[in-house]
Amino acid sequence: MEAQAQGLLETEALQGRDDDTVASADFSSMLSEEEREELKAELVQLEDEITTLRQVLSAKERHLVEIKQKLGMNLMNELKQNFSRSWYDVQTTTAYKKTHETLSHAGQKATAAFSNVGTAISKKFGDMRRK
Repeated sequence: MEAQAQGLLETEALQGRDDDTVASADFSSMLSEEEREELKAELVQLEDEITTLRQVLSAKERHLVEIKQKLGMNLMNELKQNFSRSWYDVQTTTAYKKTHETLSHAGQKATAAFSNVGTAISKKFGDMRRK
């Protein structure tokens, strides 16, 4: 049963397997010369578009860095903001609220207990001095 279950779980990405299948298939014999030329032209166009998009993305990333520098935003400020946001998110969770409430209540009880012990010890020392 376990061997069957393991066989059902794919360890390789589907994208990679599809690419391998397509790469190993020979479609060239199924295409006419005209279709082949159209596909080559489309391939060149797609490669050009991808190159253009990479250039545009690179320019936008540079512009983003420039704007952040002008605004005084740096890595340390971003880390502080992310930490503050994460800490706020933690504090607003139900688990944190319950834990905080429980520990706060326990702290109050412990403070009261220490106060009572301190008072009792003071009374005992007072009694011992009087004797």
